Amino acid sequence: MNYKIVTKYIKDLSFEIPEAKSYFLLEKNIKKYKYMCDIKSKNIKQNIIQIDVNLRLVPIEKTTDKNIYVSVELSSIIEVENNLEKKDLEKIILINVPEKVYPEIRNIIIFLFEKSGFNKINIEEKIDFLKLYENRKT
Repeated sequence: MNYKIVTKYIKDLSFEIPEAKSYFLLEKNIKKYKYMCDIKSKNIKQNIIQIDVNLRLVPIEKTTDKNIYVSVELSSIIEVENNLEKKDLEKIILINVPEKVYPEIRNIIIFLFEKSGFNKINIEEKIDFLKLYENRKT
């Protein structure tokens, strides 16, 4: 075992539909948005790292309409083994932990949309964090 997730929690959550017009046009306009995922990390103390994974919905292009805003950031506190190589630590932060927590973040967003009356929100079942990691290296 190279690491273990000690705890995780919702660090930040935002679900904003600014007006009734935005609400009623949401099913039609949802195709004008894409999901973006950001990962940040910071050392808490030796062998303890906080990893924040943020999934948010952003408009593909600027519009004059008032945009909805959806963002969920989940923080994970992990404990890593001593003497991990930098490359292994990087993979834990950018691939392993995000893969583990993404389903939870996805479920939170689906829950929020469902509770707002939208049952047909399409969010990718999985994100290929390994592919994103490899693409970032090129």
